[in-house]
Amino acid sequence: MAALKVGAVGTGGMFRGAHLTAWLANPDTELVALCDSNKEAAQAIADEHGIASVYSDYKEMLAREDLDIVNVCTPNVFHSEVSVAALKAGKHVFCEKPDAVSPQEAFRMAEAAKESGKVLMVMRNNRFRSVSQFLKAYAQNGHMGDIYTGRCGWIRRRGIPGKGGWFTTKELSGGGPLIDLGVHMIDLALWIMGNPKPVAVSGSTYTKFAETELSDSEHSAFGSKSAAGVFDVEDLAAGFIRFDNGATLQIECSWASNIEQETRFVELRGTKSGFSLTNEDLKLFTEIEGMLCNVQPQIAKKGNGHGDNIHHFVDVVLGRAEPIFKPDQGVDMIRILSAIYESAKQGKEVRLDS
Repeated sequence: MAALKVGAVGTGGMFRGAHLTAWLANPDTELVALCDSNKEAAQAIADEHGIASVYSDYKEMLAREDLDIVNVCTPNVFHSEVSVAALKAGKHVFCEKPDAVSPQEAFRMAEAAKESGKVLMVMRNNRFRSVSQFLKAYAQNGHMGDIYTGRCGWIRRRGIPGKGGWFTTKELSGGGPLIDLGVHMIDLALWIMGNPKPVAVSGSTYTKFAETELSDSEHSAFGSKSAAGVFDVEDLAAGFIRFDNGATLQIECSWASNIEQETRFVELRGTKSGFSLTNEDLKLFTEIEGMLCNVQPQIAKKGNGHGDNIHHFVDVVLGRAEPIFKPDQGVDMIRILSAIYESAKQGKEVRLDS
């Protein structure tokens, strides 16, 4: 079988650090084209890895009839534009998160995928961590009972990415840590809960550290900094989500706040048991033979979440797997994030249309 031909749009840090290796390693794909507004940077990657073609205009790349897959790694604001154009051109699409910067754009992506009959998948790498796979099976098999509430987040002490660049420019990013980090942990919580539908959201956002140059997070290396650039996004967001089944979820995301250390966490509580996942540390809380018990599973870390997500996408394209992610889940995610921003602006709860 001939390898699926892949073209990538956007060759910045996320592409180089999380996508490139996976495409090169997959035996069923061949990376044949790169596109970036900085053509010289894309050319350097192409020269290093023997990639034949480099473009500065993604529309020119999409005109190629031999492309099967388009990988979108642009700044957030262009995710939907490039994805929709690629789907309409008859290509399968794998897009970096977030899905889009507005619910309308996320919906356009989902509709374009439906109309084209092509696979659209957005990066959900945390679903592919070993501990996440365990928790999904644990909940799905009924061991948690009715999951009715929880909390999740990704909080940093000092870790603002690309300060002054597109990450901190709302016109290009859509927001700060909520849309950058919130996607990861909110999605993981919702996935384990069975993807309930959001019906109402309340939230607050803060910008308190726009002047800081301190950093203690390796993740702040993402993006290009600009001393003369813009910082018009939040550096902390907190929120509360209500779902159609009565469940609720608290969230907190920050690039900078006065805490002890950077932490990723998901805690969910069910009628049979609950769990706390803090970074890679998992604890289960349950009852066994009439006794309250804390259980600490020993889960071997396997694979790479980003790479495994891309390999799964390839399997779906080839008909070897059912998709772990559906575009309507992406629409719900962006509806949640947008409603938190709107709630922060209005100072009150925002109801979501069904």
